[in-house]
Formats: sequence, C-alpha cells, structure tokens
Amino acid sequence: MPPATPNHPGDELSDRERQVLDAVVRTYVATAEPAGSRTVCRRFDLGVSAATVRNTMSDLEEKGYLNHPHTSAGRVPTDRAYRFFVDRLVRPAALSVEQQAQLTEALDPSGASAVEELVRRASRALSLLSSELGIAVAPRLDDAILEKLDLLQVSSETVVMVASIRSGVVRTVYVDLPGAVPDDTLVTLARLLNERLAGLSLREIRATLPERLRDSAPEVAPGAEELLNIFMESTAELIQEDTVDGSVVLGQTSVLASQPEFTSGERLKGLIELTERRDLLAGALLQREHGGGLKITIGSENLSEALADFTLITAEYRAEGLKGVVGVMGPTRMPYEKVIAIVDYTSRLVTQILT
Repeated sequence: MPPATPNHPGDELSDRERQVLDAVVRTYVATAEPAGSRTVCRRFDLGVSAATVRNTMSDLEEKGYLNHPHTSAGRVPTDRAYRFFVDRLVRPAALSVEQQAQLTEALDPSGASAVEELVRRASRALSLLSSELGIAVAPRLDDAILEKLDLLQVSSETVVMVASIRSGVVRTVYVDLPGAVPDDTLVTLARLLNERLAGLSLREIRATLPERLRDSAPEVAPGAEELLNIFMESTAELIQEDTVDGSVVLGQTSVLASQPEFTSGERLKGLIELTERRDLLAGALLQREHGGGLKITIGSENLSEALADFTLITAEYRAEGLKGVVGVMGPTRMPYEKVIAIVDYTSRLVTQILT
C-alpha cells in the first residue's frame, strides 16, 4: 500500500482506530449485519476490551467513518471508511491455482477468437467468481485496423460484405445489388476496396472514404458508378462509429440480486432498472481513467447518483491498439481483496488471449 501522506484522508486515525476500522469493515462485509463491539472482539484479537472498542467506534463515527443505524447497537462503514480500507488496509491477495484455472477455462482461448465473445465470457466469469455483477465494455473500434474486405455472393442480387478487423473482430453487412453482377466484377471490386482501404484505421476510413474511392469506378467495370456508390454506402455502414450503449456487456444479475442488500422489493427493482440503463453504465465505465491499473470508485465517488450505493472495480485490457474495460459492480459492502484480485487477473488474462 502507498505510504501515508500528510493530507491523505484517514491520516488523523490512531493505530487503534485503524485496527478497529479494519475489523468493523471486515465484520460487516462478512456478515452484512451492523458490527457491535462484542462481535468485533470475538472475531478479532485486538488486545483491548469491548468497552475500549465501543469507545473507539464512537470516535470513528464522529470522524465520519462509521454510521450507527437507529435500529441496531452496531455500526456500519461509510463510503469514507471503505475508501480508507481500500487505500490503506487492503492486504495484497492472489488468486488460487484453482481460481486461475476456472477463469482460464471460462474464457477458453481456443473458442473465443472474436473480441465480443471473449468479453461476454469474461463478464459471466467475473459474476460467478466474485458473486458480484460482472461488467465489461467491448473495445471502441475507431483505432482498429481493417485487415481486409471480402465480398461473398449469396444470391444473384445479394452480397455479404465481410470486414476483418485486427484482434479478431468481424463485421458483416448485406448488400442488395441493382441486378446480377458478374463474378469477375465482384473480384475486381474487392481488390480495389482492399487496395484503397486495407491497413487503415476505421477512423481514417470514415474520414476519407469518398476521397479514396473517387473516380475509381472505371477500374471496376464500364458504367460501374452506381455499383461503386452502393458499396461505398455499405462500407460506411460497416465501419460506422460504435454506439456507446451497445458496448456494455453484463454478467448474471441474479448473482448480485441474491445479496442481502437486495432482499427488499424496492431495492431489487432499482437494481434491475439500473442494469437496463446501458447508456448510464457505459458512460460511467468509458469516463474512467485507469492509468494502467485498477480503478475503484465507491458509492458517492461515482459520477452518477444512480450508482451512489455501488462500488465499481474495473481494469483495462489492451490488444493491437484496442482497449476495453472489465470489472464488477456490487454494493459497497464488498470483499474488496478478493474482487480486486479477480478483476486484475481477468484483465491480464483477456489481454494475454487477445495478443
């Protein structure tokens, strides 16, 4: 963990307060029940009496680290407590060999060559291993490189245009022709498209497509202007900019719904409504700056009020100039050490598979 700095939140805590705060957080995460001083003393050998722990908990409450539910003698951590716990008290964890094997099998490199499918598998695996909601964002393809375009004739007046994009992404679009087109014309058209477009990023193609194909109809066939225009429009459709809300992939919501925080019908309804707001989730994930590591936002730290009761733990994966996000979303009462290890390992495994 990084060393304390003079102005870091929590620096005013004494060693005893840190020990008690650590114990309260771990107790509440494990039991989902407000932690009382006697419970904390039973679970942890703090070397002091229950009365001393109770007084220390009262001090922590005054400093904004604990809340005291009116119906309970125990206390629960605040967002500030979880932040201090994550920054200063989390003990580095590593996945067991069994957990690593589970993730490797779930992602199955031999059967997940397409990025989209790999991301789906990752979100499902994250849900199952973490008991939180696995969440992922497929890579934005603006900077992806077009490797080649294939034209596959499926009928006399229909062609499938297939774009193979580096990192295993494949996109297709059906093209309706104005009439039967000779095979050699399609071969020439495919060659021309690849000569002018292959090796460029989708962003470059989108910005310069008309210029790159201007005046090239005579190379295809006499009077091929209409045909070329049709394929220009289809190419533009094939490489159109990704829609943000369509890029979010979720694991199994039922895993999260079974947690104590969502036993009430109102809380469960709110969770379901939140998972349906892909635009909100995409915005929250795409605005995150990871800086090459994990990003953890807790409760009120999230930009959206709809996420004020949740923690997001995410990491980037990268391959061939593409990048995306994998992680989990769950209530702020989360086994942080376990989840951090799972998210970190998953992001590195996805990157390894893609590269």
